[in-house]
Amino acid sequence: MPAKADHDKTKPEDAPHYHGHRERLRERFHSAGADALSDYELLEMALFPALPRRDTKPLAKTLIKIFGSFAEVVHAPVARLREIDGIGESAIHQLKLIAAAAHRVAKGEVNSRNALSSWNEVIDYCRTSMAFADKEQFRLLFLDKRNQLIADEVQQTGTVDHTPVYPREVIKRALELSATALILVHNHPTTHPMITLDHVQYR
Repeated sequence: MPAKADHDKTKPEDAPHYHGHRERLRERFHSAGADALSDYELLEMALFPALPRRDTKPLAKTLIKIFGSFAEVVHAPVARLREIDGIGESAIHQLKLIAAAAHRVAKGEVNSRNALSSWNEVIDYCRTSMAFADKEQFRLLFLDKRNQLIADEVQQTGTVDHTPVYPREVIKRALELSATALILVHNHPTTHPMITLDHVQYR
């Protein structure tokens, strides 16, 4: 007697339950914009490329619960992300790519306009690039006479609560760039996303 055919092997598998959910999220994003999505829903979508065959909703909710917000997730230290069950190197790479893209966009906006003409604009720019860093950074924003950004550089990186500052190196670099003003920035990882700013202008 011939063996009974295994029809399940030839039958196309049903689409996973989350496929319809993904399409609905995409449609809502395209029709209503990002503001129509919560942080975890936006994070779900951000993880789609890294986890194409998994339901990303539970992981997105877990990450938001642990870190607090979309911004804090993408800027979270790699070591801490690796401690989370269900997240692998592909997902971490995707999150860090988003963080890098956000910083590049912010930097491009600054370079294309007189963006650093108010403290609010300075704070928004700095928060994008360093507010969620896990170590203290001493960052320098070099400006021209119209307050346009010439360069944004991290001069020193320290520990979780300390970073050294070398005034000679700061002045030397300002002279090299012909800057007429400086904004000195450092973050506070123990109380993030807090940052401190000081402004120095000279001729």
